[in-house]
Amino acid sequence: MIRAAADLMYVKGVNGTTLDDVRAASGTSKSQLYRYFADKDDLVNEVVQLRSTTILRREEQRLRRLKSFNGLVRWRTALVQQNALQDGAYGCILGSLANELADQNEQARSMMAETFATWETLIAAGLKRMQDNGTLQADADPATLATGLLAALQGGYLLAQTAKDVAPMEVALDMALDHIKSLVVADKPANPDS
Repeated sequence: MIRAAADLMYVKGVNGTTLDDVRAASGTSKSQLYRYFADKDDLVNEVVQLRSTTILRREEQRLRRLKSFNGLVRWRTALVQQNALQDGAYGCILGSLANELADQNEQARSMMAETFATWETLIAAGLKRMQDNGTLQADADPATLATGLLAALQGGYLLAQTAKDVAPMEVALDMALDHIKSLVVADKPANPDS
């Protein structure tokens, strides 16, 4: 039921998805649905939890070994390619939920804020590894860079969703990455005397 609800809410939105839609998509009866969920908000909170877990699992896989600028570019490319499969439609599965729920459901908002904070921390940890290995300037702030990069990603998702084209997402991410690249330590020329 949760997976069916998550899929429907991603395509139709939370407000556009009824409990009857979820019952039909999951092949469950009304009594089965209400045995597990007190109301729609209860189901929505489970959808947010499912989506949060899925995103963080994926991002942990992608970001846990990040330690180079090329790694950031690969991360960006994977996200854009995944979104391109739908021509940019629907946006970020978590961002779309946040757009609808942040002002309506405090429990969902809190879960999503925690997920975004964890995602940002994963990015910052990769940037910190870059800093520790001498790739990123010592005076760069990984936490601030991670906030900017995640904001560019989410804004890119939104513009891609509106345009039904991933080009705006690519532009947003590339501009954020250009800023980070400006903080990458240039390769030192080889010493001709050695």
